[in-house]
Amino acid sequence: MRRLSFLAALLVLAAFVTGASAQAATWVIDENHSSVTFHVRHFFTKVPGGFLQFAGTVDYDPAKPEAGSVTVTIDAASISTRNERRDNHLRSADFFDVETFSTLVFESTKVVKGEGNALTVEGNLTMHGVTKPVTLAAAYLGSNERTAGFEATGTVNRKDFGIVWNRALDAGGMMLGDDVDITITIEANVPEETKS
Repeated sequence: MRRLSFLAALLVLAAFVTGASAQAATWVIDENHSSVTFHVRHFFTKVPGGFLQFAGTVDYDPAKPEAGSVTVTIDAASISTRNERRDNHLRSADFFDVETFSTLVFESTKVVKGEGNALTVEGNLTMHGVTKPVTLAAAYLGSNERTAGFEATGTVNRKDFGIVWNRALDAGGMMLGDDVDITITIEANVPEETKS
């Protein structure tokens, strides 16, 4: 069974927006048509990365978005920045310590509907053995009876989760930034056995 994705399924909560073609259902993230990416400052620019293995589900009723719930995880070892040496460092005890903390888990606690297709999704994120509240700005992109699309963005401070490794620069300052910008694009489907 694939491990679930904490940040990816946060997006699925955007399905809580009322839509003409939306139906109350359990949506499952399609890993092959979704992405969980991030950017973090390295010296003066922001380096991109992402997680390659994730999945998740969310239950919702478009008529009652506030009653929805989602539980998701991400495989920490699937982190990828397209650089093997850097990825191995990120998997080490200096960062995610994937041998000890193999997954990241998100559990929703609140969904607030905004204007139009906008939502605010709140929940608890457990990463590196630490649990903290996280808030994402989400958007519903459209749906039919089988498939739905969503986007979400947010920022977390890695030090809040005990990921503190850094290196001082000779000219002052630090090599890495503390804030990590997250972008999630999700396509989610009704499971085959429940499709009509």
